[in-house]
Amino acid sequence: MSKLYNTYVELKRQNAKCIYLFRSGIFFIAIEDDAKTLSKLFNFKISNLSPSIIKCGFPCSSYEKYSKLFNLYSLDVQLIDLNKNITYTLKDYNQNLCITELINTIKSININSLSVKEAYELLEKLQKIIMESI
Repeated sequence: MSKLYNTYVELKRQNAKCIYLFRSGIFFIAIEDDAKTLSKLFNFKISNLSPSIIKCGFPCSSYEKYSKLFNLYSLDVQLIDLNKNITYTLKDYNQNLCITELINTIKSININSLSVKEAYELLEKLQKIIMESI
């Protein structure tokens, strides 16, 4: 069996009620029972990960949309990044996205050419990023 499937089985042993989404390239995928649950709720198309394992998923670019739906349905969802060997709750993942956006925004500042107006607009933008993540 694959590392993904073995990780899934171990996680399900620890918490069978949780839905585990695995980051695979530019997609989040669910397998087995979690795939069936998400397919039923959100009409995701089921396909085969292997001859004996089913999967479904969505592009990472649609994460914000689905994280809101997961919260709306009160689903206990955890995101697994096997490449980094990290497991996130939805809240942790959202905060990580917010921190990354803040850092990228700050890194893009050219402080030598920033006017007072641009500095104020930048502060508003940073505040908006933080408020949207709460």
